[in-house]
Amino acid sequence: MQTTASPPVSGLLRRARLRHFLRARREQITPEEVGLVNVERRRTPGLRREEVAALAGVGVSWYTWLEQGRDINVSEGIVNAVSNALRLGDVERDYFFRLAGHNPPQRMQGHHWDSEYARMHALVEGWSRNPAYITDRYGRIELASRSARSLFRIEARGDNCVLKFFTEPSTREKYPEADEVGRGLVAQFRAQSARFPEDREFGRIAEGLAERSPRFATLWDCHEVVGPNQSRRKIALPQTGVRVFDRVVMSVPESPESLLTLYVPRPRAESAERPHDLVGAHAEAA
Repeated sequence: MQTTASPPVSGLLRRARLRHFLRARREQITPEEVGLVNVERRRTPGLRREEVAALAGVGVSWYTWLEQGRDINVSEGIVNAVSNALRLGDVERDYFFRLAGHNPPQRMQGHHWDSEYARMHALVEGWSRNPAYITDRYGRIELASRSARSLFRIEARGDNCVLKFFTEPSTREKYPEADEVGRGLVAQFRAQSARFPEDREFGRIAEGLAERSPRFATLWDCHEVVGPNQSRRKIALPQTGVRVFDRVVMSVPESPESLLTLYVPRPRAESAERPHDLVGAHAEAA
């Protein structure tokens, strides 16, 4: 008797993530945002499937199968068209491409780097005595500077940044904008999981965290993604009060699975202190 082989688990997981991601993104876009006239009350938020299909120029059945996570072959052109219809950002688009089984498209970077050079130069110059750490694919600490260990209370190699944030109140209390920080951590964790779709450890970590933290569970269900980037972060320092940092996350060339995170405090306009003295002083006093 001839039997049909089951699809690989990685394929099932990838399509499940694709299903949740597309639905979450569709429900977050209003008809008005894409120029559609909303003249009737809707039972569910966001766009309908047929509206996304029309905006992308694909058949309704085809888009429905795609959002349902069916085992179909999707061309890069369709992925790009749906990305435009759902107004996906660069990181979200890359995530969608990977879930659909394609390599993300390459983008031109030259002009962007020119515009960011001055800020990046300042960050690198001020790095020596400020928090810096490297995490593995799951957000676990691989290496941390002295100031990072002191400021973030990183006790040992292997501490998971996402786990600490959502399970330790003392960690969240360091961030006046804790909701925004948590949202970014979860979005980065989900983006990392898409890079390794065959790795079940991401699912186990997410499942365990969702049981311990309702806030994590809510954010995980949003299916937001964000890649390595530069952002602003406020942190409450015991001796100097709330300070604003430039935080940069980037891939490590020697270890593509890892991410390097750098923090540099912005100087206060009324203070004559140099930026690199602020966290360094805190680390020495701790």
